[in-house]
Amino acid sequence: MLKTRVLTALVLLAVLLPILFLDAFLPFALVTVIFFAAASWESFRLFGNRKPLFATVIWTAIYAVVIFVSGLPGVQKLFWLCAALWAVRFAPALGIGLPPLGQTANRLLNATYSIAIFGCFIAIVALFQHSPLYLLSVMAVVWVADIGAYFTGKAFGRRKLAPGISPGKSWEGAIGGWLLVLIIAALAATAPALADSFPAALRQRWGWPGLVAVMTLLVAASVVGDLFESMLKRRAQFKDSSNLLPGHGGVLDRIDALIPVLPLAALLELWL
Repeated sequence: MLKTRVLTALVLLAVLLPILFLDAFLPFALVTVIFFAAASWESFRLFGNRKPLFATVIWTAIYAVVIFVSGLPGVQKLFWLCAALWAVRFAPALGIGLPPLGQTANRLLNATYSIAIFGCFIAIVALFQHSPLYLLSVMAVVWVADIGAYFTGKAFGRRKLAPGISPGKSWEGAIGGWLLVLIIAALAATAPALADSFPAALRQRWGWPGLVAVMTLLVAASVVGDLFESMLKRRAQFKDSSNLLPGHGGVLDRIDALIPVLPLAALLELWL
């Protein structure tokens, strides 16, 4: 299992890193279309959509038109909408639960989560247009938090964060991930080679208190995104969102924590 995970990760890195650092929009955008289609298809399956492929084609066509033809109009409103959806609908669902499959409320939730995924990928494109390093520095917040939470939870985890949703997660792990993010962000904010990174921009504009506050918000959002997708899988009785990435599950499994974080970071980037 570990060998499969490592091989899949190496193949993805070999494909994605050159495309990312070529700083060429067309190949990067084409890759995002592929991943958007995969994530959408997995999401529709988790919501019990009867025609997931048809719905995926429609949403992917809309996404492709927006990034290739329209030039990202009204992105600020889209990012605000995504932030509002997480605040008033998805985050509260961790406490109140999800509607049963097949109900109108579930179909409405499916539509709003599709908007959230759409906003996440639009944010990926918007942040890439700032610079590849800037995009990576935002995504690294989630990756560092996940790594820190995993190892801290393994070593010190005692109090379950959400036992009914994801029994493996602990408060100690979440706090460890948050602290590691603060350390890495502080290093990035002061490194001359990373002057064009998200942490550096935060520190320059809002100082150290602003950097700590934003990093804390993004780490919290990443935990909510992860737990929400875990709820969807548990309700649908799926172990993974799909088997598209051997050893890793599906695309949605890899980006679940990014879905609330990236539109929020892109919204902050517009202010910066």
